[in-house]
Amino acid sequence: MYNETLLMMPGPVPMPESVRNAMTKQAINHRSKEFGDCYADIVRVLKPVFGTKNDMLVLSGSGTAGQEAALGSFARGKKVASLVNGKFGERLGQIAAIYGESVMIESEWGHPLNLEGLKEALENGAEVVTLVHNETSAAILNPAEEVGKLARKYDALFILDAITSIGGDVVETDKWGADVAIVGSQKCLAAPAGLAAVSVSQRAWDRLSETRPFYLDLKKAKKSADGNPMETPSTPAVPLFLALREACRLIEEEGLDNRIARHHKMSAAVRAAGAAWGLAPVPQVDALHKASNTVTGFFYPAGIEDSQIRGVCKKMGIEFAGGQDRFKGKIFRIGNMGIIDTPEILATVAAVQMAFKKAGYTLEGDGLAAAVEVLSS
Repeated sequence: MYNETLLMMPGPVPMPESVRNAMTKQAINHRSKEFGDCYADIVRVLKPVFGTKNDMLVLSGSGTAGQEAALGSFARGKKVASLVNGKFGERLGQIAAIYGESVMIESEWGHPLNLEGLKEALENGAEVVTLVHNETSAAILNPAEEVGKLARKYDALFILDAITSIGGDVVETDKWGADVAIVGSQKCLAAPAGLAAVSVSQRAWDRLSETRPFYLDLKKAKKSADGNPMETPSTPAVPLFLALREACRLIEEEGLDNRIARHHKMSAAVRAAGAAWGLAPVPQVDALHKASNTVTGFFYPAGIEDSQIRGVCKKMGIEFAGGQDRFKGKIFRIGNMGIIDTPEILATVAAVQMAFKKAGYTLEGDGLAAAVEVLSS
């Protein structure tokens, strides 16, 4: 990656060379067997990555397109309980409000979800529940299994945004009772941005809304995908499908368990560095809520500006994320999604440590040594 910025973001992420090269292929007919085979191969690989045997559809559009397809196809006119402890949970609730009655069940960003509030909303007639599994805005991993149990107890549909966890952490769509699960291509799958994959249960199909979006109608997507060869209802982003198929091949080659273990180890190294530095982590964890395994967030200490850390690291060729909305200027977030491994983590931790030194701030300890200890174990 010489002369290229190292993206340590919670998406988009660095792409393997073979994934990038897959997009250079000459155009193919999207109504051909060649495209259908590509689509089918993506679905074959992604189903176990999702932990599902349900229908799998790939949409041309970002993860947000997958969210809107889900809510537009299954939540129109319904009461939707949206759990919120970060920016993306909030956005799901905002999308839900376009199609139905949105009830936001809010917690402080990065704090545990209000599961009692969810129970109350379900008792008051909520028919759909939305959850962001891995809330990257606050670097917190939410308890999808517990939410799924509550949704099923009250016979509500469960829409799970696993956009930043599928392919990098354990996701058990079927076991957790998620009727719809969503991933974005540019996160842990390490493919280009612009595709969303969506799994749909039979329970969800049985409750399909009569009026749905035109482009993001999942019924249309299913009808086309059920054909032989597999197709999409409208012209797909063919180069992105080809790149995603290659990314899926690499996931299979590495092995899902190995891939998840790598993500866990990389995030543990960043957390160890932060602890050694004496920085406060963003997420407030408990028995159910854990720190994200694909992005790690820390609060800036008093007197440190975002530009002194992220700005300096960007000049060194390493880019990671700041805070969004109410967290803007208050936190920084280091992603470890996709193909990120030991060299990238060490480079990033060293750059952050150097940036703090240049800013004149004395950290408590040696974060680089702490990260090395984790990565060498």
